[in-house]
Amino acid sequence: MKAWKKASLLGVLLLVCAVSCVAPMNSMISAATTMSEDQGEDIGGSAPGIPERMLAAYKNAVVGVKDVAPRCRGMRWQILAGITRIESNHAGGHSISAAGDISPHILGPALNGSGVGGNTSVFPDTDRGRWDGDPVYERAVGPFQFLPQTFRGYGEDANGDGVIDPHNADDAALAAASYLCGEGRNLKDEAQLKRAIFVYNHSDAYVADVLSWIHRYDKASTGAGDIGQATGTARTVLSAALAQKGIAYSWGGGNAKGPSRGVCCSPGGQDGRTVTGFDCSGLTLYAYARAGVRLPRTAAEQAGVGTRIPASAGVGALKPGDLVFYGYIPTRNSTIHHVGIYLGNGQMINAPKPGTRVRVDPVSSMADYAGGARIL
Repeated sequence: MKAWKKASLLGVLLLVCAVSCVAPMNSMISAATTMSEDQGEDIGGSAPGIPERMLAAYKNAVVGVKDVAPRCRGMRWQILAGITRIESNHAGGHSISAAGDISPHILGPALNGSGVGGNTSVFPDTDRGRWDGDPVYERAVGPFQFLPQTFRGYGEDANGDGVIDPHNADDAALAAASYLCGEGRNLKDEAQLKRAIFVYNHSDAYVADVLSWIHRYDKASTGAGDIGQATGTARTVLSAALAQKGIAYSWGGGNAKGPSRGVCCSPGGQDGRTVTGFDCSGLTLYAYARAGVRLPRTAAEQAGVGTRIPASAGVGALKPGDLVFYGYIPTRNSTIHHVGIYLGNGQMINAPKPGTRVRVDPVSSMADYAGGARIL
């Protein structure tokens, strides 16, 4: 084979491989904006007894509520976890899909005045049984136990599947966050937090129960260790990315607003149109967007942004928040096929491949290390 033919074939192969992480989409111009006061809040960490997918929904809501209730301050995942611990034990005993759909549906008793569940008031049906399956009386629905009428006023399509559903963990968590935020509460203030919980359920005993769980989760949270000593915009990026742990990989999925349906089809055959989640560069694009930084869509394009850190410098040259790249020819950005976000201590936040979920991996877990880029 002649040299020019070899080069041509290599170019085609590299082009095919370079999009193995992402599908072609319009690029965005790299830019930075000023963060709001709350954008730097830590949403890392976890606590025993909370399913990973539910925890991801709570953290997604902490990020998303800044868009639907921009005046809100102090929302954190522990507040949402405290509510749903009382309402449904984090959807305990029910399955939760990668897209956040909960089955079987969680339904409260019919609010027909019988006193079952402690309620003696009559609430006639308002949703024609759409969410609660009862065309006569209301029933509380979903892991946060919303009345259909209330959810209709606060529900959001948080997972980008085109449906607003109280039986979806992401949609329900964002609705709860918005409801608790009200017209702009500061939930860092204990008195305002108590009022928010009381609005959710008019019972002093309920407020005390929820607060006790919030404080337990505050103490049990391992958040500070997840992000180490990262500060400022780097901490914001890492917090946003860590909040996506457990979200499914979707070929071509993810954008600046969060997880989304992807496109067809990966070399392994995944049709991203059937999966709500992130591919590798969709995750990085989203996490940086939370810090006001707009990245191009593909891993290869992202390698051209910021200050490039060569592979020859080693992993030790990386700092938390840097992009981490993998490519067939480390010195050529056009061959980059994968990207993650450096967490520190040789670890990265990663959306690895179809069939996996967003997780923390060693940088060494993938071949073809091609260095990094410092954007912040």
